[in-house]
Amino acid sequence: MNFTNKIIWITGASSGIGKSLALELSKQNVQLILSSRNEVELNNVRNACKNPLSVKILPLDLENYKSLASKVNDALLLFGDIDILFNNGGIGQRSLVKDTLIEVDKRIMDINYFGTIALTKALLPHFIKKNNGYFVTITSVVGKIGTPLRSSYAASKHALHGFFDSLRAEVFKNNIKIMLVCPGFIQTNVSVNALTGNGSPQNKMNSLTKNGLTSEYFAKLLLKAVKKEKQEVIIGGFKEKLGVYIKRFYPTLLSLMIRKMKVT
Repeated sequence: MNFTNKIIWITGASSGIGKSLALELSKQNVQLILSSRNEVELNNVRNACKNPLSVKILPLDLENYKSLASKVNDALLLFGDIDILFNNGGIGQRSLVKDTLIEVDKRIMDINYFGTIALTKALLPHFIKKNNGYFVTITSVVGKIGTPLRSSYAASKHALHGFFDSLRAEVFKNNIKIMLVCPGFIQTNVSVNALTGNGSPQNKMNSLTKNGLTSEYFAKLLLKAVKKEKQEVIIGGFKEKLGVYIKRFYPTLLSLMIRKMKVT
């Protein structure tokens, strides 16, 4: 496939991966719908795009997942169609299980899981009706490997894999494609905005994130994978990719490694 004349919706588009995807896609002949909670930053991203006139802004809050059906209706009115949805919005976590309030666990699931699947379910009838569509969902390497300080984040990302693997089998006959994307450490504000045990943001970037792939490079690699219509892709450093391999074939060994590694 190619992106020419495609109408593409990106959540979490005000910063990080979403912003880089928007800027990269704007270099191609596409129409974009950009969503997040931060309308000011969304407008800044739109103005930075190659052709701002082909970019529309649609603020939304994934945590308020019961409102997302109406947001899909609003999105469809902007250009009359949607071809690809990048489910990119979400929030991170940095806290031990014993220190994490259950309300924080719930909030992470509401945003990362329920918000994402609510938006997907609301758009799905449109894809089925036109017998075509593409859901690209950003999960995480932590969606394959649970690590300390990320229990609820890992749970939300694992849940997305289960949901979208099931959906892929259900809608194959409708020519609807599903792609799961597992980033490793990417230079974004995910660790800065990550929730601590009491629900407050961590407000600092850890060294692994700081030294990860740039979001611009990640976006280029991701779009190449989307064009190839891969079902699942891991984009990150050697250690993250190796960890997924070891988890699959030597799970006990990985457990020992994770216990010894410094996780921040």
